[in-house]
Amino acid sequence: MPGLNIRDARPSDHDGILALTLAAYQEYAPLMPAHWGGYRQNILSTLADVKPAEQIVAEQDGHMVGTALLYPAGTVFSSADGLQVTLRWPEVRLLAVTPGARGQGVGTALMGECVRRARQAGAAALTLHTTDIMEAAIRLYERMGFVRASELDFHPAPGVTVKGYRLKLEETAR
Repeated sequence: MPGLNIRDARPSDHDGILALTLAAYQEYAPLMPAHWGGYRQNILSTLADVKPAEQIVAEQDGHMVGTALLYPAGTVFSSADGLQVTLRWPEVRLLAVTPGARGQGVGTALMGECVRRARQAGAAALTLHTTDIMEAAIRLYERMGFVRASELDFHPAPGVTVKGYRLKLEETAR
C-alpha cells in the first residue's frame, strides 16, 4: 500500500487506537450477541495497559488505519477460569484495520511487521488466536502460512472456541 507507514505507537495514540479497534471489531457484535459485552470489555481492558506488548500502528497519509499488539514469549495471562497461561512464543493480539482501509494490505503489513519482530527476537514461531466469525482474518493468516494449532485453543464460554494458529518462523525465513 503506497504511503503506508508502520511504526511503534506513541502515548498520544491511545485514544485513536481504542476508537479504531472498537470500530474494527464492532462488526462482530451482531454475530455474538450473548458474548459481545464481555468481549468488548476485554478489548477495553487489554488496551488500557498493553504492557509488555509492543503496540504497532499503521498510518496512511497521517491517519491511523490499523493496529496490532505483539506480546513477547514468556508473557503470562490469566484465563477466565483463573488458570495461568504462559506464552511459549510471541503472540499477535487485537489486529485491527479500519473498515474503510480493509482489502488494501494494511493487515498484511501489520502482520508482516509482527513476523519480522518475532524473527528478530529469535522466536521459532509466532502465534495468534481467532474465531470462525473472523473469516477475513483467517484468510489473511492462512495466506501468510499460519496453520491451525488446536493445542492452543481455549474456551472462554460454553460453546465458544477461540482457535489457536501458529506460524513456524524458521520455515518462512526470507
